Amino acid sequence: MAIPRIRAAVLALHWQVNIIRPEGFFGPMLAAPVAASGIVPRAVDFHDAAATAGLPVIFTRFTIPVGEGALVRNTGFMRSVGAAQTDFRPESPGAQLITEMKGQPSAVYDNQKLSGLAGSALPDWLTECGIGTLFLTGVATNLTVEQTARHATDLGFTVHPIADCVTAADPAAHESALTNLELVTAGSLTAAEALDLVHR
Repeated sequence: MAIPRIRAAVLALHWQVNIIRPEGFFGPMLAAPVAASGIVPRAVDFHDAAATAGLPVIFTRFTIPVGEGALVRNTGFMRSVGAAQTDFRPESPGAQLITEMKGQPSAVYDNQKLSGLAGSALPDWLTECGIGTLFLTGVATNLTVEQTARHATDLGFTVHPIADCVTAADPAAHESALTNLELVTAGSLTAAEALDLVHR
């Protein structure tokens, strides 16, 4: 008897110009490590393969609308982006998805939180669709990926960071975050392992 395929979705976190391109707000910190890691083409391939397998590929964007939306300036990170909020307007060049991924989203959810699941209707949509497993890709491992993974786990989802489709500004921070996530999620998988799980 065939094993039913898991009900899963990909959460593609912060694949934005502001985050990973040299001209973006966080470019001086993240652009070079992201390029050196080679994760962009790997993530593109994983997103495409997941979509071909029938999984929703949901992108999240960090944006700040006029009036600041749900932004709370309660950390240094949020104060810094709040001070430069025009760079994060939904229509601004920096807020856009990178060119390689513009055609990939099943849907895009914007928010003003570090967790991709906070401050939007995305958790409710996932629950309504009966999705129980989330595969996470994105930047940075120790920031939005780790925050979203912990949040999703607390919401009851089975979470797998995709280890070869995430990275951070510092390799040590990346590895430390993945080590943490082994304890607080269902464990990291490679893209190939995640696709194998879907196709069982």
